[in-house]
Amino acid sequence: MPPVFAPPVPLPYALPSSCEGYQLAMPNSAFAAKIVRDFVGALLRTGAHAGLADDARLCVSEVVSNVYCHTRSELVRVEVLVGREEVAVHVTNDHTGPLPEPLVRPEGEGGRGLLVVNGLAASWGSSTRKVKARRTKTVWFVLTEPEPEPEPDTESDCRVGAAEPGKEMRPDAAQAPAPAPR
Repeated sequence: MPPVFAPPVPLPYALPSSCEGYQLAMPNSAFAAKIVRDFVGALLRTGAHAGLADDARLCVSEVVSNVYCHTRSELVRVEVLVGREEVAVHVTNDHTGPLPEPLVRPEGEGGRGLLVVNGLAASWGSSTRKVKARRTKTVWFVLTEPEPEPEPDTESDCRVGAAEPGKEMRPDAAQAPAPAPR
């Protein structure tokens, strides 16, 4: 069988060194998603990335919920790396099952969580690694601030009632009162 070449998978911990890191570890329980969602939301709202807080809360909630629903991992570990231009979130568990893939089941009740992450994140992925005697699985995603809207052209006059080029506007026409209703 010929070898298959694919682009390298980005490492989940390969962010610039100029970032701040925050970690949270908790039991894998039904409350874990809410705890992590609140942690990430508070962290981003108090920093420079308040605009990413809602997307980050939704994405991390989906990923942590997947850990609870699909693994028997005792712990969920979350690492949030906040850089100047991006925020990366890594959710790690001790389950050795297959790496997650988004499912496409429009008629089903579940399976859309990673599709949500895919739609909101600039990039996302998963990886496994061996830490001491155990194997861990990490699902990570990176969020970036949206590009700012372009500034309006200051050369053109966009005011309401502005005269078209080459036409003069009477001062009283622009400010004439509306006729009174009968």
